[in-house]
Amino acid sequence: MNKNSEQTAPKSIDEYIAGFPHDVQEILEEMRMTIRRAAPDAEERISYQIPTFALKGNLVHFAAFKKHIGFYPSSSGIEKFKDELSAYAGSKGTVRFPFGEPIPFDLIGRIVEFRVGENLDRAEAKQKKK
Repeated sequence: MNKNSEQTAPKSIDEYIAGFPHDVQEILEEMRMTIRRAAPDAEERISYQIPTFALKGNLVHFAAFKKHIGFYPSSSGIEKFKDELSAYAGSKGTVRFPFGEPIPFDLIGRIVEFRVGENLDRAEAKQKKK
C-alpha cells in the first residue's frame, strides 16, 4: 500500500508527493509533469487518496508503492497500448512500473493524450444527446 495510507489522506498532489523519500518524489514529480504536458487543461485532485488528473471526468491516477509506481489510465488506456505495456505487470486498468527500471514517460504521455481524446469525445457525445 502507498505510504500515505497510514497517515491522514493528502489534500493535494503536492502533499501526497511530499510524503515520500526524495528519490520517489522525483519520479512522482516527473509523472505529474508528463501528465500535465499531455493534458494541460486537466485539473489536479486527490481521488481514492492518490493523485488524479481530471478533464470531463477522471483521466488518469498514479501512486507510489513500496516497489513500484502504479499508473491507472482506465481499461481503455491499457487496451489501446497493450503491446507497448506488455513488458510491465498490471491488470485491466492498471500498470506497474518497478523502481530500478526506466519509467516510460513518453509512453505515459501518449496514453494520457489518448485518454484526453476519449474524455472529450464522450463529453461531446453527451452534449449532442441533450
